[in-house]
Amino acid sequence: MERIPFTPEGFQRLKEELERLKTVERREVVRAIEEARAHGDISENAEYEAAKERQAHIEGRIQELTDRLARAEVIDPPKEPPERVQFGVRVRLLDLDTEEEIEYRLVGPYESEVEKGHISVTSPLGRSLIGKEIGDEIEVRTPSGTRHFEILEIKV
Repeated sequence: MERIPFTPEGFQRLKEELERLKTVERREVVRAIEEARAHGDISENAEYEAAKERQAHIEGRIQELTDRLARAEVIDPPKEPPERVQFGVRVRLLDLDTEEEIEYRLVGPYESEVEKGHISVTSPLGRSLIGKEIGDEIEVRTPSGTRHFEILEIKV
């Protein structure tokens, strides 16, 4: 079974979503199905069909989250800034092509949200950063072309 890296925060968010799906959303959709059934003929009842689709979506998501949590490996970020880039740290980079500074936190593949500055350690940039030090220059092949970065800072 392949382990999935998670930050403690990402793992907690997954647990909370699973709990909400099981205790709130599952009950709500069962109630909606019962109400739709009460309206009579379910063969042409759009409310019933929508509720059953919603139920299938919720059950699928519960299975998906249960699997991820079972395979999760929670990795605590370092307490002090490390010398080399590793999982859980924040990295300030200089885009050598645009001279723009950007900062990313390296997180697990199911936690990445580029718009929030969280990139996956399995992404092309994430893989290129692991093990590098301040001052190192990296070349990253991305879907939009090759980009060049310099590591300016590593922080927790």
